[in-house]
Parts: sequence; structure tokens; C-alpha cells
Amino acid sequence: LLSSLTSPEIRFAILLSLVTSVASTIICIAIAVPVAYALARYTFPGKRIASLVLTLPLTLPPLVAGIALLLFFGTTPWGKALDSAGFAVIFTPLGIIVAEVFVNLPYMVRIMRSTFASINPRFEHVAKTLGCTETGAFFRVSLPMARHGLIAGTVITWSKAMGEFGAVLMLAGATTMRTETLPIALYLNISTGDVDLAIAAATILILISLIALCTVEYLDKNVNVF
Repeated sequence: LLSSLTSPEIRFAILLSLVTSVASTIICIAIAVPVAYALARYTFPGKRIASLVLTLPLTLPPLVAGIALLLFFGTTPWGKALDSAGFAVIFTPLGIIVAEVFVNLPYMVRIMRSTFASINPRFEHVAKTLGCTETGAFFRVSLPMARHGLIAGTVITWSKAMGEFGAVLMLAGATTMRTETLPIALYLNISTGDVDLAIAAATILILISLIALCTVEYLDKNVNVF
């Protein structure tokens, strides 16, 4: 197991998984925080439809989500324009990030929406009466009060990104030492009969899941995240 964990293939898979999962988590946070705040605080036309659209990836099997992304980036003018501009998504590491964002964004939105909904709007109103703008009240009052939910959502989103397989397989492919994340490494090696490398990848994914679970449980118990 130790020799397998230090093999070039597993080290590459670990590095690629870390880079893509961190990048996709940052993108999810940047999108989910303002979207979740708007859904929790404001009423606007199309709010219900927007909520359903954001929830849709939760109900799709990962393979179906991957095929949808593959068709979008491979056949639509938007996808072809991105490819022409040098942002190739299909069968590239960028495709891994796109797939992870598409699948995991709804989780982050739902967690942050529940967190913002649990914060009394009166705190923001008081901040405004003391001279804060609406943006200032958000950054100085609402966001700090939502920090525990943000931490929990970040941990869950990151751990799910590290283990994402179906959508990544469809959009980015399974190319050794190119788009080989840890789940892809597990799939490739178990397919070729290299059980040692497959077990090494599985061991790392299990440890990540345990760390994420323990972190969320600790936050839930000690700081009342949910």
C-alpha cells in the first residue's frame, strides 16, 4: 500500500484532484453565496424557476449530467466559441473543474440558503440604520454570521469534488496522467487488474470522506451550523 501511494500515477492523481477540487470549490463559493442570499432574502419574478433550475443537478444521475455537459460544450455555439478561444473543456483538466462545479454547486447553494434564512434580517436593518449600505451590511453582518454554514458547505463541496466520478468521466474522459483524478485512477486500475493502485486511490478517498464527515459532525455539535 505504501509503495502504491508513492507511485507516480497516484501522486499525479492526488495533485490533480487537489487542484481541481479546490478550484471548483472556490468557484462554487463565489457563485453560491450571492445566489443563496438573493433566494433567502428577496422575492423576484422567476424565483421559483431559478430555485428549481439550481436544484436540477441534484436529481440527475452523474452520468446523465456528464452527458448533458458533453453535448453542451461539444455541439452548441457557446461550447465551440469557448474551444476556439482556447478554453477547451472536453477531455481536459478544465472539464474536470466544470463538471465538479455543475454537480456540486446545488449543495453549496442549499446549505448557504438555509444558513442565510436562519439569520434574523433585523440585524441587517439595524446595521443600515447605523450607516451601513446594503452591501456593507451583507459583508459586515450577514456573511460573518453565516461563517459556520460557509465552512460546513465548503467542506462538503470540496469532499464531493474530490470524489466526483460520473460527470468527470463523461466530460473530461479517463486519460492516464492527464485527466486522472483519484476516482478515475481507481476506475482505470481496477479495470486493468492493478488492484494495489486501485486500493491506494480508494484508501485516500475513504480518508477524505472520514475527515469531511468528522468536520461536519464537529461543527454541527459544537457551533450549531445547521
